[in-house]
Amino acid sequence: MSDTIRRLANTGSFNVMQDKVDSLRRNYSRNTCDTNLGRICELIELSSKLQGQLFTAMSLTASEGGTYGGVDTLKSRLLPWLGSGFNASGANVSSDTSLKLLQETVEKDRKIAELECELNRSKDELTDTVDKLNNSEAELEQTKVESGGTLLASEEEILNLRTDLRLAKEEANRYKRRVDDLNDYERQIRFLRNEISNLQDEKDILQSSLRRSRARSVSPVRATRDRSPSPIRRIPPSPLPSPTHAELTNSIRHSRLVARFNDLYAIDRLDMQDRLRRFVDDDEMVKRILFIATCESFHVAKMAFRSFRLRARRLLSPIHTGPGELEDAVNDYIVRNLDLHDLESSVDSVIRSMNVNPKISFPPECDFSLVTPFIREVCRVAYAMQALEPPLDVPLATGGELFSDAKYRRSYDSEYSAPLVAYHIWPALMEGDIPLIKGEACTRRGALSSPRRSRSPSPLRSSSRLSRSSLSPDRGRSKSKRRY
Repeated sequence: MSDTIRRLANTGSFNVMQDKVDSLRRNYSRNTCDTNLGRICELIELSSKLQGQLFTAMSLTASEGGTYGGVDTLKSRLLPWLGSGFNASGANVSSDTSLKLLQETVEKDRKIAELECELNRSKDELTDTVDKLNNSEAELEQTKVESGGTLLASEEEILNLRTDLRLAKEEANRYKRRVDDLNDYERQIRFLRNEISNLQDEKDILQSSLRRSRARSVSPVRATRDRSPSPIRRIPPSPLPSPTHAELTNSIRHSRLVARFNDLYAIDRLDMQDRLRRFVDDDEMVKRILFIATCESFHVAKMAFRSFRLRARRLLSPIHTGPGELEDAVNDYIVRNLDLHDLESSVDSVIRSMNVNPKISFPPECDFSLVTPFIREVCRVAYAMQALEPPLDVPLATGGELFSDAKYRRSYDSEYSAPLVAYHIWPALMEGDIPLIKGEACTRRGALSSPRRSRSPSPLRSSSRLSRSSLSPDRGRSKSKRRY
């Protein structure tokens, strides 16, 4: 009997029955009628099984007590209860089978409870997941809307920026055109000022010539009558000849060319310096390049003028007739045909001379053709200066020579106590031995002498040769050939 009681205690059937009753009470209102009836039938079956186990234990206990053991207790407690109509079912089930069934039921109920708990937790987690998914969808939709709005705003900003850029470019182009127009206006103003100054110089020359001619043509008869009481009429001395048209033309051309030489120094040279500084970093090298280009242009222009003069003399000598001399006719022909000068050939000669000059150099990516406009203009002016009487020229200049205040002025970066020229910046303009316009040079201490082969004969020698050649054409032609 003790084993039966022990198994009942170990299985905890009454606790399971109490849990089922509590579960039925909690879920009675939520379950359906069939579910509640099924739960009640389970409780009845479980109670009947428990009663069967208890009756077995009661019979065993009564048999252990002997023949009359427990009779009074059964009579007083069990018989009245049985008389009330209670019937114990399942008496044919063995004790072991009933206990096993109870244990399996308890385990199943426990597993069902655990599964229900897990199911509830899963439902809660699913609900949370659904909520999170809904929130994520809402956030994604909001982000999508915001991104769409941002994209539209970005596209609108891009369009606005492109419009602003286009307007800025148009405004920059407009300002650039205005600057170009302003530069053109400034060039025209400088040109007109130069023309005005040239015309003023011509006016002064003409007025001075007119005054001299009037002063020379005044008759001294009145003064002679006042001085001498003699009634004899004295013949006044003949006045000095007035300047001819050729002399006036030469003076006008002289003043214009001198003014143009000043413009080459003050305007064209500075513009070319700014252009060369884009390619050459050394400012001294830039100045050397322009100075050597100017000197070479004068040398090439003199050579071209001499060649053209010889051709003009050969052309006019067979057909020259008239009171004038052949040399005057040659000079007049040259002045009237200055435009026959081959400027391009002279420019090419200057560039070839600069390419072999050891004192100057250009970077490998460019050449001396950058200074072609400047060389062309200097050649044109130098060629026209050779047609003057007397011609204008630039002096011989060598690095390391003694500085001459009569020919040059010092540059701003010079050492004023230095006696030697380090390098020349601009040549002086000479009329014979007289400097008309000073050049510019840089003086520094320690300037070494670097002699250079002279290719520019002096103006005096040229004029003397031309005068000799005018007396004897054949002699002048032979000398010119030997000179070349």
